[in-house]
Amino acid sequence: MNASKRDRIKRASAQRAAAESPAMVLLPHVIVTVNSDGTLTVTIDGESFAPEPYAPPWRRTTFGTLIDRISDHRRTPVRVEVRETDGSVFTDIITPAKQHPTQFDPVPQAPKPAAPPELVEVTADGFVPGEDVAVAIIITHTDAAHTGIARALLEATQLNASPTGEVVLLGRVSGTYEIVSRR
Repeated sequence: MNASKRDRIKRASAQRAAAESPAMVLLPHVIVTVNSDGTLTVTIDGESFAPEPYAPPWRRTTFGTLIDRISDHRRTPVRVEVRETDGSVFTDIITPAKQHPTQFDPVPQAPKPAAPPELVEVTADGFVPGEDVAVAIIITHTDAAHTGIARALLEATQLNASPTGEVVLLGRVSGTYEIVSRR
């Protein structure tokens, strides 16, 4: 047997062995424990993952937002284990959506430095010294129904832009206000 044939056989054997041996993939391990009050306790690889400061606790209704935050808006696959209050456990691997290039650019351009944001100061008085004051930007209006119930429909991207997931409904005539939390 000549040397080139021996080399081809060795390469083929090595390729078969590589294809047959399992590759070890380590994914972030997320454990979501559902508490009896409906809140969620979350750990990633054993480390606590709490909501942002002043944000309400994680809840079942915020599961999608929670997974988006953990998986960097679904760019990184994660192994998620949900432990229910009745003792049942559900496990899944959340994978990122495929990224489709929007346009082919044969010559990569150097990124342009972002302009610093224009800041606007808003002040008001009459608050208790040291009081936590929420800041809400009005993006739309709605009318209360004949029952006095107000309903607003927002785009998910608008609500997801809020680090707290809170919406303030404020009656301009009655002065009634309600803070609704999506989390």
